[in-house]
Amino acid sequence: MIVRSSVVRNPLRCAAVVAVAATLACGGGDAAPAESGRIDVTGVGFMTPESVLADTVADVYLVSNINGGPLEKDDNGFISRLNPDGTVAQLKWIDGENTNLTLHAPKGMAIRGDTLFVADINCIRLFNRVTGESVDGECIEGATFLNDLALDDQGSVYVTDTGMRAGGAGFEPSGTDGIYRYPFKPGLAGATIAKSPDLGGPNGIAVSTRGIFVVTFGSGEILRYTVAGEKTVVVPSRPQWQLDGIVFANDGSFLFTSWGDSAVYHVSSSGTMSKAVQHLDSPADLGYDPKRNRVMIPLFSRNEVVIQDLGGN
Repeated sequence: MIVRSSVVRNPLRCAAVVAVAATLACGGGDAAPAESGRIDVTGVGFMTPESVLADTVADVYLVSNINGGPLEKDDNGFISRLNPDGTVAQLKWIDGENTNLTLHAPKGMAIRGDTLFVADINCIRLFNRVTGESVDGECIEGATFLNDLALDDQGSVYVTDTGMRAGGAGFEPSGTDGIYRYPFKPGLAGATIAKSPDLGGPNGIAVSTRGIFVVTFGSGEILRYTVAGEKTVVVPSRPQWQLDGIVFANDGSFLFTSWGDSAVYHVSSSGTMSKAVQHLDSPADLGYDPKRNRVMIPLFSRNEVVIQDLGGN
């Protein structure tokens, strides 16, 4: 079922245009732009959707479905193809239950050329972007919770390890928090960008000319890294935020999801922060459609995907 919404909410903004730090001080960027142009895709068969990615060549959205526990090697994860109008093109386009491939609990995704990269617990799995066939992959020794992926223009893929494992009372820290660069191009060397139990649970990652941006789930902050591992705090720690995904938009601004605030935040290129989408239950690793200037937000606990036009943001 697809639910279209044209609800418009009045923005609640701070009194003046402010940078990120000041926005935090005056109420956490509670501005809420209009939410017209929203499509809620629900009741179509998603099973714990974790990430959405725009395939700009095929003009479809890919949705990774964990279909079970995020750490269970049950080989039943799948990836759906979703049309931009919210209709499902193929629910189980790539299916772990297919004997020709392995896919346990897919999370973050990225595309280069005709290769789809998928984070899957402790491995980066590769598939053909056109056919969905399994191509190859790379497992990372010692990783426990590979979560999101991003690509640079040099042929490398960056991946986060949130550093979690299954414990007696649910998830518990594994101490493997890390950010890695892996080359999938001859002649390039891999590297550890950062690795420490104190990284705060690295989750979403995005790479641009501005650097390697990472949002953390545990400490609730946004960090920027250089390839050499030098760190800058972009948005200070707010543990209650529980940050998940991050994407760059056409104008150089970026957006990120917060479980704690049930929202997608927008940060302009000048640093002004506001809420772009609100009232989202468990917003996970969002995707961005540069053609339509919209975000696609998987609702992890509700088996839904929200498609939201950004308008003039």
